Amino acid sequence: MQQKETHNPDEFAEISLLPSKGRIVSLDPGTKRVGIAVCDEMQIIARPVRTIAWPGWKKLLVEIKTILTEFDAVALVIGLPYNFDGSESEMSAEARRLARNFSQSLDVPVFLQDERATSYEAKSRLWEQGADLKETSSRVDSEAASIILSDFLDILKNSRRTCQNQKR
Repeated sequence: MQQKETHNPDEFAEISLLPSKGRIVSLDPGTKRVGIAVCDEMQIIARPVRTIAWPGWKKLLVEIKTILTEFDAVALVIGLPYNFDGSESEMSAEARRLARNFSQSLDVPVFLQDERATSYEAKSRLWEQGADLKETSSRVDSEAASIILSDFLDILKNSRRTCQNQKR
């Protein structure tokens, strides 16, 4: 598995400032659909929520605000797609633009999370669960959002552990 990282340019929140409790919502934005996932309040387990058709920016913002309120979320994580060699793609620029727009429009911190190979891993997980091709196609984006969030939670946990060790 590749080394995955959380990326937060200066205009985004610092991961160390994230509350240690509270749900986090993640998005796997694509050109046609957006996968959505959420974690539990203890920030341990991520689960897929749903996939929505790409509605355009304004409708997406309203939808995400509703979801953040529904889950009383403390942060938003957006998948940042890289090419396998680590270079950025056209979709990387789109994800960064989306994250910047959300960070200016929401009251919760926004994070970017490396999402390389999450769609492949999501398909594999769904096939292992016995999903057929049609079911896999309808669930892959929310499953990928769940993987993105799981990766973020792992990095968050390691960051907190490092901070605690430095305080000792």
